[in-house]
Amino acid sequence: MASYEAIKNFDEDVELALPDNHNHNHNQISESRSANGETSPLHPHPHNNIEDQRIISTHQPQSQTKSPRLVSLDVFRGLTVALMILVDDAGGLIPALNHSPWNGLTLADYVMPFFLFIVGVSLALTYKKLSCRVDASRKASLRALKLLTLGLFLQGGYFHRLNDLTYGVDMKQIRWMGILQRIALAYLVAALCEIWLKSDDTVNSGPSLLRKYRYQWAVALTLSVFYLCLLYGLYVPDWEYQIQTEPSSEPKTFSVKCGVRGDTGPACNAVGMIDRTILGIQHLYRRPIYARVPECSINSPNYGPLPPDAPAWCQAPFDPEGLLSSVMAVVTCLIGLHYGHIIVHFKDHRVRIVYWMIPTSCLVVFGLALDLFGMHINKVLYSLSYTCVTAGAAGILFVGIYLMVDVCGYSRLTTIMEWMGMHALMIYILAACNVFPIFLQGFYWGSPHNNILKLIGVGT
Repeated sequence: MASYEAIKNFDEDVELALPDNHNHNHNQISESRSANGETSPLHPHPHNNIEDQRIISTHQPQSQTKSPRLVSLDVFRGLTVALMILVDDAGGLIPALNHSPWNGLTLADYVMPFFLFIVGVSLALTYKKLSCRVDASRKASLRALKLLTLGLFLQGGYFHRLNDLTYGVDMKQIRWMGILQRIALAYLVAALCEIWLKSDDTVNSGPSLLRKYRYQWAVALTLSVFYLCLLYGLYVPDWEYQIQTEPSSEPKTFSVKCGVRGDTGPACNAVGMIDRTILGIQHLYRRPIYARVPECSINSPNYGPLPPDAPAWCQAPFDPEGLLSSVMAVVTCLIGLHYGHIIVHFKDHRVRIVYWMIPTSCLVVFGLALDLFGMHINKVLYSLSYTCVTAGAAGILFVGIYLMVDVCGYSRLTTIMEWMGMHALMIYILAACNVFPIFLQGFYWGSPHNNILKLIGVGT
């Protein structure tokens, strides 16, 4: 297991939704970090004295001048990390906290969009000023590659297995996609858009803001249209898969009948077909979320034994962070980028909140309307309605935290969340990837049952 310092140093280098991780006494980094790592002072509006008072910064020597940090962004990130831990630990016990088996929206389904939204906001602040676009692109690509590699290491093998405490990676079955891989992809695309696709227009109003970043909105629209065309236009043929039903028996083959276009059910959607074709079904997530639907579980909405008449697709691998669904994840990141642009170009609190709430309201209303007319909210497919509703919800929560922390100054109430937000990658690795539980169970005396947990009186 990597040491704390190694994780900390890697966390500092990534610089995305999982933020820079500095000593707490020197943690007030500029809202706008240049691509080469230098900080530049934030210049608030001359009449916005509240801005100077509410955004908290530590006192720095004159030779090391550092600009104030938007505390609400750290708090939002920390709250998302806490939500992730909650749904991971309690989701199996409380179905309302667990991911929706297919269509629908639960508390757990907000975690991924919130992280992607924060990535976008952070990138707008990171690349506010650029010294060299080529150098910035190279560093963004390197950071995305590091995050992708870390995701493969943590989620591609068996490092996170708690029951047998073994580690190993069968390259014939390694899982190529995952949470960190999706964040890496969205980060890279959004970073390149922010580096290359913005004009030199002066921003002094909402329309001028849209004109300056019109090419980024064109990318978001193109990706959405591309996703919809593939989801509803691709023909999905019949397919089959094999699974090991008994340890000592031969794999059993299941055939799934499809032959349709535009299906958004678990068995015959284009999202799964693309992953099976490009990645290979043996490289997909082995415990599909749709195994909890009533057709596949007698304990639905929890996992359970198969019903006697269960359809053939119930046990088929399906990756919730697949290739086509990640296209819309990039769109969520680009939406967050717009919210970050508002921070960069407008310093008055009321102006920021108005310009945030306009797209927030439109996203929520549009997403709910799509769901009402049949384009269902679906986290696994990352449907357009899901993208709009969750991005709008992220905007609502971000505005609420901003009002409480940066406007009203109630930062003491959120100190823990702020700390968690500043150490998000480390917490994710230790908690969500089960590194810390494995550490507690993995060191024992004579028998695996005589581990640290037993020493402190936890478990049997």
